[in-house]
Amino acid sequence: MTIAVLHNYYQYRGGEDSVFEAETALLEARGHRVIRYTVHNDAVNGRSALWLAQATVWNRETYAALQDLFRRENPDVVHCHNTLPLLSPSAYTAANDAGIPVVQTLHNYRLLCPNALFFRDGHVCEDCLGKSIALPGVRHKCYRESTAASALVAGMTALHRFWGTWDKSVTVYLALTDFARRKFIEGGLPAEKIFIKPNFVEHDAGIGSGTGDYALYVGRLSPEKGAMTLLEAWKQLPSTMPLVIVGDGPLQTTMAEFIALNGLKNVSLIGRKTMPEVMELMKGARCLVFPSTLYETFGKSMIEAFACGTPVICSRLGAMQELVEDGVTGFHFTVSNTANLAAKLHAMWQMPQTEYAQMRQNARHVYEQRYTAEQNMAQLEEIYRRLCS
Repeated sequence: MTIAVLHNYYQYRGGEDSVFEAETALLEARGHRVIRYTVHNDAVNGRSALWLAQATVWNRETYAALQDLFRRENPDVVHCHNTLPLLSPSAYTAANDAGIPVVQTLHNYRLLCPNALFFRDGHVCEDCLGKSIALPGVRHKCYRESTAASALVAGMTALHRFWGTWDKSVTVYLALTDFARRKFIEGGLPAEKIFIKPNFVEHDAGIGSGTGDYALYVGRLSPEKGAMTLLEAWKQLPSTMPLVIVGDGPLQTTMAEFIALNGLKNVSLIGRKTMPEVMELMKGARCLVFPSTLYETFGKSMIEAFACGTPVICSRLGAMQELVEDGVTGFHFTVSNTANLAAKLHAMWQMPQTEYAQMRQNARHVYEQRYTAEQNMAQLEEIYRRLCS
């Protein structure tokens, strides 16, 4: 099968970029012919605001380039990842005009919310959900803290909603969780077109022992990820419970100062690490803590923990509570509630060894059943085959 995979790289590398690369590499490894068409947000530099506005709504340059590409390569399927701003929905039109089915992975909530997160002023916000024009997002400058940029994104999604692009031009949408699927249906996408295909773990590091007896956080050090909630909870825990924090971000200096000021000698802030290093840390951890205050569309580090047999303590919110079964593969805690998080961590440490060993087995089993590369690719190939038939 020949698959054209389209992606607009972000200025700051993120999870969507990684998923695009991992998925295309696996498709090739399974014998498919993959044609990558990528652009990068750095190409916006030097362009006028008028050009960017037009390109975000419908990019003529992308349309012409893809028309030529599809004529030459004749792909069976076009699979889009991120299209904002430079690919634009013109990518769908080029595929439609060539008679090629279109798959769009819904990595975030951009079609329903200008900042793609359903998050504003430190909490979940659904003010734009279901609205034909996301005016609250413009009023609150939700995209890049700019009225003009927010209006551009809101205008693009509204125009294409009016034109029927989201209903007619995309053959199949791929949501990462059932929670995300329900949100997109609430937002007006056609339910019959939205399938669930989660992310996956590219390389199985194998099950770990959990004998390192430390909790682990892996992610961006930012307010919406609950980074300070984590430290506030640690103030309430015994000094014999270590925490290892992997990652960097805007709160890195603030967190280092907080750790020093409160004498949290059991907390180690170790910065960014390579994936093999992260997986080794996960194998030794007693649990992974995922205290995000966002809905999240997925939460890949949670299934990476499951691959290592490591339970997860996560916020009782959005996709997170769907991925982690409370009391089976980890625990839920009330969002931003430091006392409740501390209580769940204490419960994890006090759990009898037989129960803890069972929880690790449960986590590994969930990974094997749902999130291996093999399972994921089989699921994606079946979607492609149905489209082609």
